[in-house]
Amino acid sequence: MAKILLKKQLSENVYKMKLEAPLIAEERQAGQFIILQIDEDLGERIPLTIADADKNEGSITIIFQVVGLTTDELSKLNVGDDIPVLVGPLGNPTHIKNYGTVVCVGGGIGVAPLHPIAQALKEAGNHVITIIGARNKELVIMEDEMKKIADEFILCTDDGSYGRKALVTEPLKEICERENKPDMAIAIGPPIMMKFCAETTRPYNVYTEVSLNTIMVDGTGMCGGCRVNVGGKVKFVCVDGPEFDGHLVDFDNMMARLHSYDDIEHEKHACYIDSLANQKILEMNEVKK
Repeated sequence: MAKILLKKQLSENVYKMKLEAPLIAEERQAGQFIILQIDEDLGERIPLTIADADKNEGSITIIFQVVGLTTDELSKLNVGDDIPVLVGPLGNPTHIKNYGTVVCVGGGIGVAPLHPIAQALKEAGNHVITIIGARNKELVIMEDEMKKIADEFILCTDDGSYGRKALVTEPLKEICERENKPDMAIAIGPPIMMKFCAETTRPYNVYTEVSLNTIMVDGTGMCGGCRVNVGGKVKFVCVDGPEFDGHLVDFDNMMARLHSYDDIEHEKHACYIDSLANQKILEMNEVKK
């Protein structure tokens, strides 16, 4: 059971929540995630990266985007409400050390899980170059937080409504072409973005880590739902990851698996929206009486 301490809407479908979770806050390290469940008996279990933690307050922060039924239901909860199931911290933490120069690339909602990693890399003495991207200005999140960490900061939007008009791979390529190329890159965002970030750094032999967010059920490696192919071997994101060498991940296979339940998810979400609309109509009729 975790009480919601803070709720803030960051953009149209992106929300930030602070949850009361003292044990998780105490143990959490950069790169780890939690699994939560809205309905204790029948609800879907979804993985969300821990965007921040406060040991003194005993809280963790999550940032999520409404993309389906569970995240829609989560966005309807408010301060004081309880989340009945919260498990974590899960996954392997990011291996933090002084690599030298590290490029941290975040796309869309991926900027949230990137933040604690970039912060830890900076504290370890790295020269941190941060690239964040979004489709448009309204979808840019955590700009100020990422600026505070970065030695160099680049912001891109697909439509050019804010910052530089470019995909994140464009400045990433330019940085790899420098006389002193980066020692490492880490990319977090939509799978297609991570795939092309890895392809961008490959010719320059810049080691690139990606953080994968796949379908999960138990988070302990038992169900096999989160399996991915990495370097020709089957890995489980929940226990072997979530971070892997991006040059070895079979992104095409992973993306195909991610879309396996799209039709069912869309149907369930549509039913949920209809039920809310019907409930509102009933309430209005009651008021009229």
